[in-house]
Amino acid sequence: MVTVYVHREGRTQCAPQLDPAWLRPDSGATVWVDLSAPTADELKILSDVFHFHPLSVEDAVAQVHFPKIETYDGYLYLILHGIDYKKSKDAFATHDTDFFLGPNYLVTIHDGQTRSIQAVHEVCSRNDHVLADGPGSLMHRIIDQMVDNYRPELEELETWLDELEGEVFVKNPRKGLVREILQVKRDITALRRIATPQRDAISRLARREFPIISQELAYRFRDVYDNLVRIADEALIFQDRVTGILEAHLSSISNRLNEVMKKLTVLTTIAAPFTVLGGLYGMNVTLPGGHSPEAFWWILAGATLSVVAMMYYYRRNGDS
Repeated sequence: MVTVYVHREGRTQCAPQLDPAWLRPDSGATVWVDLSAPTADELKILSDVFHFHPLSVEDAVAQVHFPKIETYDGYLYLILHGIDYKKSKDAFATHDTDFFLGPNYLVTIHDGQTRSIQAVHEVCSRNDHVLADGPGSLMHRIIDQMVDNYRPELEELETWLDELEGEVFVKNPRKGLVREILQVKRDITALRRIATPQRDAISRLARREFPIISQELAYRFRDVYDNLVRIADEALIFQDRVTGILEAHLSSISNRLNEVMKKLTVLTTIAAPFTVLGGLYGMNVTLPGGHSPEAFWWILAGATLSVVAMMYYYRRNGDS
């Protein structure tokens, strides 16, 4: 679906279609073209109307790309990732949004699940000043909301880690805990894989490397950059925490296994005198006292005495 907003003569309206004349620098119009889950025919507007470079169009059509920023003749091309809020809560997932920023236009391309752009749609429908501030300010508004939407997901990840830390040291941890820890580890790795290049892309806007970004916009992007720096730092902290949780859980399992093996070893050692004496006098050979009526009681007494002696030894040395 293609949605076109145009700001002309102090008013913002949703236009039924794009007029190529609005894209001229001297037209006095500011245009926002939003392509939500576009079809192949709708994507032709990128090459047929805007005449974007084929490489940037190819990147925009591709399903998944890492965050990046590139400059072309007359426009900026930017890829950022937002939170996919429709995924299950136990899976950190993102979707990419493509931005084409020109002197008087902004083109956004996404899969239709972007809360940030939906929110800006609502604001544009009610307020004329959103597009009146220019396409760069509009792009900042969208990106700022995308970054703000990371915060609830980060808080959820932190809560999840707190719960896992509490479950690791219980006496009988539930089954599947290792799988859940590894799932969190994958989610945090995905967060780091997205947050770091996204931070680097926004830093280039904050440093005003491109003439199309004004000094005022650079100040605004610095605030977004600071938020992304905090997100990247928290992702690194989460990575260390989940690694420690996994190591602690595996160490706890190993310790419990050692305790079980220790008890089994003690039981086996205690039963050894009965096994040895029973095996000896059970052989079809003549042994001292083997035919005596008191032999059974002497053998039982000797085995019992050996067991008592071993139990006393283990108890004294703290082995049981």
